[in-house]
Amino acid sequence: MRTAGASAKQRGVAIISALLVVALSAILVSGMLWRQQVQVRRIENQRLLAQAQWISRSALDWTRLILRSEADTSPTVTYLGGVWGVPIAKTKLSDFLGQIGEVRAQEGAQTFLSGSIEDAQAKFNLRNLVATPAPGVLTINVQQIQSFQRLLTLLGINGSLAKTVALQMRAGLARSATRFQTQTGNGTSLATSPEQTMAAIAQGGGAAGGGNFTDDPGLKDADSNAPVAPLQMISVDSLLDVPGFSAEAVAKLRKFATVLPTTTPVNMNTAPAEVVAAVVEGMSLSQAQAFVARRETVFFHDAGNVQLALTGAGVKSTSIDPSELDVTTRYFVIHGRVDHERAQLERTTLVYRDPTTHTTRIVYTRDAL
Repeated sequence: MRTAGASAKQRGVAIISALLVVALSAILVSGMLWRQQVQVRRIENQRLLAQAQWISRSALDWTRLILRSEADTSPTVTYLGGVWGVPIAKTKLSDFLGQIGEVRAQEGAQTFLSGSIEDAQAKFNLRNLVATPAPGVLTINVQQIQSFQRLLTLLGINGSLAKTVALQMRAGLARSATRFQTQTGNGTSLATSPEQTMAAIAQGGGAAGGGNFTDDPGLKDADSNAPVAPLQMISVDSLLDVPGFSAEAVAKLRKFATVLPTTTPVNMNTAPAEVVAAVVEGMSLSQAQAFVARRETVFFHDAGNVQLALTGAGVKSTSIDPSELDVTTRYFVIHGRVDHERAQLERTTLVYRDPTTHTTRIVYTRDAL
């Protein structure tokens, strides 16, 4: 009986051991299968994201073609009624590929496109606060500071911050390659020869320009000898680094201000009333709203039309400077979204359109986080 009892105990231990081995094996195998499934899912997500990026790139090329064809039709005027100003609602990719073939139409059934084109020169360009009258020379533009002050005041923001932004912009540009460009009459920038660049550097970066340009319009740059230079402004969000600006103030400005690579005039065919009132001296917001309302009836073909509209709105202004006010645009912001099955991609692209050849170049591309 002792032998039978011992045998029964041994069989019980063997069964328990076998069950433990089976359970442990099941846990290991399930873990391996789970990791494999996660890896497969990750690879699928990477594939979908790569496909969404290629679709977004194709849509961007299509948009650039629209900008070029629009410039071929109206080379001297950019207005809100153009083809570029029509946004694309969320649309299936199969609607675009249906004429190519049924197979490709089925492939695009779960892919959606949406987007719009924004006139970047409809906003106040913070880059205008600093001018480059000579290679390597960065000067403060007093007139643009006054315009920015008016814009800040209209938005309920402290207008004195305009001077601080100008100094911050100049300090950030001090080590930028764009300081070796000179400003021309039509608002474009031309690169200079190495000899001119070295001569300008020999003069010193603090040389004063002419006209409305000055290095010290009652402003003192206390951080000129700071060991660490401030970062260059690349967007309106960079104002968060400027003392005095809050997140709420930047959110208000985001609709009316921008930062472009070069100085640019404001397009009076597309600018909102707040920007128009800011850039036109002596113009109130109500007059700017009347100006915009008249613009909705018929767009402006040239600076003469703008001058007549300003006079009709009750503004006593002098001749329009094409480097400050214009009716055409060179910089556009393209907003695009691609929903490709599980992958979602939101992309913002700044595009430059050459006013002579009408070709387009991508300045930068940023993806939403």
